[in-house]
Amino acid sequence: MLVTVPAALAAGACFAVAGVLQQWAAVRQPDGDTLTLRLVRRLAREPLWLAGITLAVLAYGFQALALAYGPLSLVQPLIISELLFAIPLSARLRRRSLGAREWLGTLAVTAGLTTALAAARPHGGDPAVPPGAWLATLATVGGLVALALAAGRRTAGAPRASLLGVAGGLVMGTQSVLLDATVDRLGAGPVAVLTAWQTYLLVVASVAGLVLIQSAFQAGPLAASMPAIDATEPAVAVTVGVAVFGETVSTEPLALSLTAVGVAVLLAGIVLLDTSQLFRKLE
Repeated sequence: MLVTVPAALAAGACFAVAGVLQQWAAVRQPDGDTLTLRLVRRLAREPLWLAGITLAVLAYGFQALALAYGPLSLVQPLIISELLFAIPLSARLRRRSLGAREWLGTLAVTAGLTTALAAARPHGGDPAVPPGAWLATLATVGGLVALALAAGRRTAGAPRASLLGVAGGLVMGTQSVLLDATVDRLGAGPVAVLTAWQTYLLVVASVAGLVLIQSAFQAGPLAASMPAIDATEPAVAVTVGVAVFGETVSTEPLALSLTAVGVAVLLAGIVLLDTSQLFRKLE
């Protein structure tokens, strides 16, 4: 606990500042670059964005340290504390103060997501599954990403940022699953990793996720995109872990009830943030 908790909180703080810096740089880019690699190329020339990426890498290091000494069920909820740092910091940089609605939305998203993940407590599983299961998973995620992007084209501002964030979270959740499968092959040696199709799809998912998340940051306030990303990414990872890898989650009545309540509170918080007049002024 003496290592896990401070490391996880440090990861959350680094992720928060990284997100603020990346969104600050992305929102100033031309709208025509949304959902293209041009956006990333432009951002790569921005010192603020590069600083954000550097902090994100540092955050992953803290996350790895936390996971080396503690379970995912403890680490992930602590990392979600990034929202409590990122949203107020983003508003402060724009010389705004959060009102009761914005604080309530931020706390609701954080508490709801933390409760749902802590109650579910996913564990176990085996990433070595048949190709058919992978195909079904990728097709489902691809369809959901397409729906989120199609809906995003019909909106603007905070709702668009949230929908692009959902698309980015779907891809990054899939990336986490692919990373799990790739790491699982390391025991068989580097040849097994380099000859596995999952390794190369992991690279594709990483690039696609980067483009989608930066596009979400560009589309609207951080308070709209970050909660959507933070909620969708673990949801995909847990769902695939249970449905495909055979992971188990707590099925006790209390745990199921807490998970349902957590999801409901999370969604209510996202709605509060997306409909905030303050954040509309920050777009």
